Amino acid sequence: MSFTTTKSAYWKGVRDGGPFVLMIAPFAMLFGVLATEAGLKVYETLVFSIVVIAGAAQFTALQLMAEDVPTLIVLASALAVNLRMAMYSASLTPYIGAAPLWQRALAAYFTVDQTYACALAQYEKAPQMTVPQRMAYFAGTATPVAPFWYGCTLLGALLGAQIPEAWALDFALPITFLALVAPMLRTRAHLVAALVAIITSLLAAGVPYSLGLIIAGLAGMMAGAQVEARQERKQEVPV
Repeated sequence: MSFTTTKSAYWKGVRDGGPFVLMIAPFAMLFGVLATEAGLKVYETLVFSIVVIAGAAQFTALQLMAEDVPTLIVLASALAVNLRMAMYSASLTPYIGAAPLWQRALAAYFTVDQTYACALAQYEKAPQMTVPQRMAYFAGTATPVAPFWYGCTLLGALLGAQIPEAWALDFALPITFLALVAPMLRTRAHLVAALVAIITSLLAAGVPYSLGLIIAGLAGMMAGAQVEARQERKQEVPV
């Protein structure tokens, strides 16, 4: 699809990001419920979501805080979960790296799994987009995602234990990541990284303080990098 204005690119982003609210709503509500159950006040729960805006890292930190894990381990674990954001930023740089600093700063804040997945797919599909159009599209994807994350976090915190267990809000976490990750497993390196991370996480499930998550993430990234490096070396060999 070609865009004639930044406005059309923005509204395309809104339409592409819109369906994610179906997963974000229960995901954020679950965090709000669990955060208040863990002892956080309503405003602390909302600030947590606004400042961090990273669901997986928030759940990881919350669980470790509830277990009275040392603060350093909590921070390291949350950082490890969010290391993928550094990879997201690196892969988006060729497309929006020329944008003004303030726009890149906002994009960095709103770079979450959903906005990244939409943006990268669109940029690869429409390489003719200008930088302003790419930034407008990215802003469009964040428009439905971020407010729903904040609002549903607040709703979950306010309702707390009043939400029936039959709603099974915890289903949103695995489904969200399956929906995001599955379409992106397009290369052998991606598949190897995912497989190694899964196997390692199962083997390291008993490691104290949930450090098995960090180990699995590092193992997956190293395995994927090795496969990618081997493929590049094969391509460089003259026929």
